[in-house]
Amino acid sequence: MSENLKNILVVKLSAIGDVIHALPVSYAIKETFPDAKLTWVVEPPAYDLLKINPYIDKIIIFRKKEFKTLKGLARNFFPFRKEIQAENYDAVLDLQGLFKSAAIAFFAQSNIKLGICNMRELSNKISKPVIGEHSQGHIVERYLDTARAIGCRVDKVVFPLEIPPEESLKAIEIMIQNELDETKPYAVFAVGANWANKRWRTDYFAELGNWLYSVGVVPVIIGGGKLDEERTAEIISKMQIPPVNLVGKTNLIQLAYVIKKARLCIGGDTGPVHLAAGLGVRTVMLMGPTDANRNGPYGQIENAIEVDRDCKGCWKRACHKNEDCLEKISVQLVKDKILSMK
Repeated sequence: MSENLKNILVVKLSAIGDVIHALPVSYAIKETFPDAKLTWVVEPPAYDLLKINPYIDKIIIFRKKEFKTLKGLARNFFPFRKEIQAENYDAVLDLQGLFKSAAIAFFAQSNIKLGICNMRELSNKISKPVIGEHSQGHIVERYLDTARAIGCRVDKVVFPLEIPPEESLKAIEIMIQNELDETKPYAVFAVGANWANKRWRTDYFAELGNWLYSVGVVPVIIGGGKLDEERTAEIISKMQIPPVNLVGKTNLIQLAYVIKKARLCIGGDTGPVHLAAGLGVRTVMLMGPTDANRNGPYGQIENAIEVDRDCKGCWKRACHKNEDCLEKISVQLVKDKILSMK
């Protein structure tokens, strides 16, 4: 496909880590078609990631919760469809590959509708799956294969994340308030994850935090929500010196600044850890139910530690054996990985 595309719609709704993985598509599109208008449909949690992306011209927010009741569907369906159909698109890229994204792609007006290689929930009936050369590779490259299919060149992979000065200043203020000096080495711990079997043990985080203090690196806990707060409290109770606790104290963009200034990020297969990799921060990802080949820290897969289990990479949200998936990733393994990093 070699024609000069002028109007492109990308549908990538959630989750935060998945949206981060899709960001290089926006750069590839604008690198190839600099005059094209790029519209992106996203759900509210990941909206801020698109707001700081200079390659996206228009953002359409899909508020899924408002469509879950008959009353909500009746009130929101036609205005949302009208917004989607306000323009004719030269191409629509469904990077979600699920029923909800297929419904959006269905209403979008375009003769070209393409999707990722592993589409589900009948989404392949609306958009044609792109089975590219990276169909068995990292998810970032699978997304980029859809961009390649509309003629985009991918000379380099860029995660467009430009933190506004006002958010940087606010992040610095929050760090000062919590006695975190960005000029001194610190490591961020992403202690939460949506899947229970992606979470490393709190006593392991505590032991690693104690070791980091002993080598002159301050451990900083990041995250948000009640579960992360509970896990953080457990970690603090088990440490000799309390870590810096930033859980729930930053928005997503301020968190990006905190991560960007860190020497290291450690955590499971979850959004903040993928954000660290996208920002070029050294990232140790602890992996069990998902595999490094597809979901490891992009650009530094060698820094993923996969659990030593025959069932690793099962892609199940809960262990059917009722085991602690990541328990076999010891603190010593993580120490050794950190010490081996350049």
